[in-house]
Amino acid sequence: MTVRDEAAAIAGEIAELRHAIHREPEIGLDLPKTQRKVLDALDGLPLEVSTGTALTSVIAVLRGARLGPAVLLRGDMDALPVTEASGVEFASRIDGVMHACGHDLHTAMLAGAARLLSARQADLPGSVIFMFQPGEEGQGGARLMIEEGVLDAAGERPVAAYGLHVLSDRDPTGVFSTRPGPLMAAADVLEVTVRGRGGHASRPHASADPIPAACEMVTALQVMVTRRFDVFDPVVVTVGSFHAGTVNNVIPDEAVFHATLRSFSEDSRSRLKTESARIVQHVAEAHGLSAEAKWVPGYPVTVNDTSEAAFAGGCVADLFGAGRETALRYPVPGAEDFSYVLQEVPGAFVFLGACPPGTDPAGAPSNHSARALFDDRVLADGTALLTQLALNRLAAAQGQ
Repeated sequence: MTVRDEAAAIAGEIAELRHAIHREPEIGLDLPKTQRKVLDALDGLPLEVSTGTALTSVIAVLRGARLGPAVLLRGDMDALPVTEASGVEFASRIDGVMHACGHDLHTAMLAGAARLLSARQADLPGSVIFMFQPGEEGQGGARLMIEEGVLDAAGERPVAAYGLHVLSDRDPTGVFSTRPGPLMAAADVLEVTVRGRGGHASRPHASADPIPAACEMVTALQVMVTRRFDVFDPVVVTVGSFHAGTVNNVIPDEAVFHATLRSFSEDSRSRLKTESARIVQHVAEAHGLSAEAKWVPGYPVTVNDTSEAAFAGGCVADLFGAGRETALRYPVPGAEDFSYVLQEVPGAFVFLGACPPGTDPAGAPSNHSARALFDDRVLADGTALLTQLALNRLAAAQGQ
């Protein structure tokens, strides 16, 4: 049987695991129920299994009977604080929590790959590290797992690392996509507090109004994007929160706004930090006010190794034939903490379309939507690709 045939043969069991995880979603770094489900799914396989200290992670190492290097495969496990409205039979039973980003599929596919690769242990020329990670949705679980030794779990650093991410929109079901170089953006936060002097709204000249200054800062930050940065190394600045005042006839003492700042290179990321703070300070000074601009670092740029991205594309073609892989022309402005792994190990992150049949991807609810739907048919495909990536990369390392 081929890897695809073997993945298809256990597709029902992979789907059962996915549905069980979906029914009981958990948020953040502490996912005890999800961890238990993963441990149960791995039980009986010839794996060296360990769990995290700072987070409920699972690391499983499969040591092949033949000596060789290690390859890392990763699946994230956490959900989002979203009230589910998908209408699926296995919808979340936890109020206000939903697997709206497809991490339940990632976890189930990685467990499936562990089964298929374990069955090949006798012929495996090296080791595979299975990285089941909590806290991707903003808590930096990948960084914490690196600190706890996931990259050294097999005794030596892996020669390559791979991850998959399903999409509920954009691509048809079963279509894989990736690109070399920057794949996803760095995402940082700018928290601005503008301090003035409150007073009566009828006498603004006797106060120091922070609201017009804060509004000017928001506009100036948008102008900065188009006038201070190269259009071919773009940045995205979006102010998503703005708070000031309580009633219409009182000038407040301060105005506060928060923005997400996204970039696709470390150079632009560094400049964005400097330029945004400079604008905030200078606009405040022009209004005779003071301001604090706090930069909160988020995830770095997700950068695919050029060779590994091509290698992943080749694996897709070998497994599924022509027409199942597309090259992304541009990076995606979302962020991903697999970026921490790719800073340490060459590898590739790959997207997989999971839009349900009969739905136009262009109009489908996106990842993070309460109505997001993911097609179970991709579970076998994702499992097969993760398995093949490990097999082919270990084989290639033997020939190097």
